[in-house]
Amino acid sequence: MGLFSFTQEIAMDLGTANTIIIYNGKIVVDEPSVVALDRRTDKVLAVGEKARQMHGKTHENIRTIRPLRDGVIADFYAAEQMIRGMIKMINPKSRWFTPSLRMVVCIPSGSTEVELRAVRDSAEHAGGRDVYMIYEPMAAAIGIGIDVEAPEGNMIVDIGGGTTEIAVISLGGIVSNKSIRIAGDDLTADIMEYMRRQHNVKVGERTAEMIKINVGSSLTSLENPPEDYIVHGPNQMTALPMEVPVSYQEIAHCLEKSISKMEAAILSALEQTPPELYADIVHNGIYLAGGGALMRGLDKRLTDKIGIPFHVAEDPLHAVAKGTGVALKNIDKFNFLIR
Repeated sequence: MGLFSFTQEIAMDLGTANTIIIYNGKIVVDEPSVVALDRRTDKVLAVGEKARQMHGKTHENIRTIRPLRDGVIADFYAAEQMIRGMIKMINPKSRWFTPSLRMVVCIPSGSTEVELRAVRDSAEHAGGRDVYMIYEPMAAAIGIGIDVEAPEGNMIVDIGGGTTEIAVISLGGIVSNKSIRIAGDDLTADIMEYMRRQHNVKVGERTAEMIKINVGSSLTSLENPPEDYIVHGPNQMTALPMEVPVSYQEIAHCLEKSISKMEAAILSALEQTPPELYADIVHNGIYLAGGGALMRGLDKRLTDKIGIPFHVAEDPLHAVAKGTGVALKNIDKFNFLIR
């Protein structure tokens, strides 16, 4: 960063659950997509991890917002403030002027014009001069290390927080895609509902998320099973404290419905695939990326169900962000970026 470099180049994976910013080829910000605002003045109190710790524990003068729902900006003001706050985290020292930013931002492959516009506007309001966009499955494929411009088919399943993106990629473009709104958040909601119905205990979003991370599974029998996770919460009838051990088998049962919807979506995307590409996919396997790829036994379950080998990307949480970072370096070369 010399004295005269007025343009800062950043790549951003704006996710429903986490937002990651890459600057100079390194991940510099990796924070939950949460922002805390003061209700009276609408001033930003905290962004990212600090705001997530407040989530569900606030009094009436603070509201914590997750500005993205289902991969789409739901609260425009909050999204803009969050992007601003995250960009500030890159280099906290105050500057005389804010540099103009060149940004590449990820968007879900099923985005409508309006949703695309919302992302672009938020990014521009937060200081982006040149804003490019890239479809998430495309970015995930680049991040996994697939040669996206080669004339062969690869299938990516990116299970994020708000959307599950399924896409077949060949020759630097998306051939067939399916974007369903069943993803990490829905699995968390399933767990909250299950705990309430089955164990009569109320749990919040954060606790449900912890259950999912610690004992979440998509198979009822695992080779190295995780230990039961102990949940503390109020009994719904008596409001007295309860301590409930949760096993991975229970969670596998309660997530069954949502995971079979994902399976159905993958099959439906395969149905739309041209036969030549289908042959490539069977040969190369299907790649899993996104936080949902960390679910225990998911690759095995999908492989058994669909009969094509599934590979989990080596760093599934950051695959999309890494791919966006590569796209940033090759802005002129990659012609699939959306202006």
